[in-house]
Amino acid sequence: MTTQIFMASTLYGTATLAAALDSDCFRPADRRILLVCNNAATPEVSPGLDEMPGFERLRTRFDDVVSWNETISPFHPGGWSPRMDDVPLWERHLRLLWGLGDDDVELAVESIQVHPSLGFTQIFTGAPVTVYADGLMSYGPTRNKIDPLVGTRIDRLLHLDLVPGLTPLLLTEFGVAPEIVPTDAFVKVLAELVDTGDDLPALDEPALLLGQYLSALGILTAEEEEDLHVRMLKGAVQLGHRRVVFKPHPSAPARWSRDLEKEAERLGAQLTVLDTPVLAEVLYQRMRPALVVGCFSTALLTASALFGLPVARVGTGTLLERLTPYENSNRVPVTIVDALLPELTDGEAVAEQRPGLDTDGLNDLVRAVGFAMQPKIYPSLRAEAEAYLTRHLNTHTWRYFKRRRLTSLGLPGAVPAQLAFIPRNATVRRVARRARSLRRAVGR
Repeated sequence: MTTQIFMASTLYGTATLAAALDSDCFRPADRRILLVCNNAATPEVSPGLDEMPGFERLRTRFDDVVSWNETISPFHPGGWSPRMDDVPLWERHLRLLWGLGDDDVELAVESIQVHPSLGFTQIFTGAPVTVYADGLMSYGPTRNKIDPLVGTRIDRLLHLDLVPGLTPLLLTEFGVAPEIVPTDAFVKVLAELVDTGDDLPALDEPALLLGQYLSALGILTAEEEEDLHVRMLKGAVQLGHRRVVFKPHPSAPARWSRDLEKEAERLGAQLTVLDTPVLAEVLYQRMRPALVVGCFSTALLTASALFGLPVARVGTGTLLERLTPYENSNRVPVTIVDALLPELTDGEAVAEQRPGLDTDGLNDLVRAVGFAMQPKIYPSLRAEAEAYLTRHLNTHTWRYFKRRRLTSLGLPGAVPAQLAFIPRNATVRRVARRARSLRRAVGR
């Protein structure tokens, strides 16, 4: 007997699994279990995956649904992992709890670098692992070194073709081959959800604004993120859109929508703030937005690649500057969106939907950024990174790199060794400030 266990924390991820199963990306099994996980900071007051509109239609692909939160209660899924000495006990416990008996077990998880996926795969020590990715992070490097006892069991990376022609870096250090979940199958699964969310307003071709709640990640302050949403609204209105829909992040505070409502009233725009927690892809099918605006949400790429909708980005330049440390796993998603999609303030580029880079150029950029992020995990990419920086480092591409990072790695664009002391020399910095003050005074 073979039992496959699929761990999922989002409706989008579950839809990805459903499309993969419909396309026979997994071999036949005697039993399939969906292991749902609520990773919210306070899962007790946040709706879980199995409470979302449309879940019941996706759950038909699985024989059973069990909760990881209940299994490890009172621990939080994001902060718990089994002690190595306790692994045999946990495997025996789960086999009894879930009725696995002596079945051969196969696992499918997301975000293998962190818990809960990492801790879960450590329990079933001999089980083969499939990693599935539903977002842009799969195109970037593995964020942490993975225990070889886990990494060598991963046989493939399933991912959506959100950026056609771009090859994922994730897990390539273990020789893991990427495999695309057929786009047609995924779109078909999303079509099953089109009539979920009965409370959705009936609107045709509005501008759709996507909130991400970046302040929760510590990237922006709450005030800066409010300003980002206002910039989305202003930019959409300036392009002639009078009907605007704002889809906030499920965890976002209500005051953001109120500030947007005040700004919309001032601009004379009709703003609708959605309260129903549905996938952005449901809105794409229900409303067919005339424009989708966001920062670096994966939904921007699904709008463009899967539904052919016009898209625009806002605020990626600020995020590229703010992301710390340099190896922050959001860096590649922000880089892809910044390099590929038009800026909202560039009306001509938005109208023409000109891609910023071709596939080859984007692959080279992502691999160079990936090496700069994780040089110890991907030392084989050094030559490619050096070649890219030598040929393409200019006033525009500098936004994707940091001089200090290039200096620490000895890459092109680094500060010359004889000048490296300057940023830390108080006297030189004081003289430079005086020189700037004098230049401004003379200019006046």
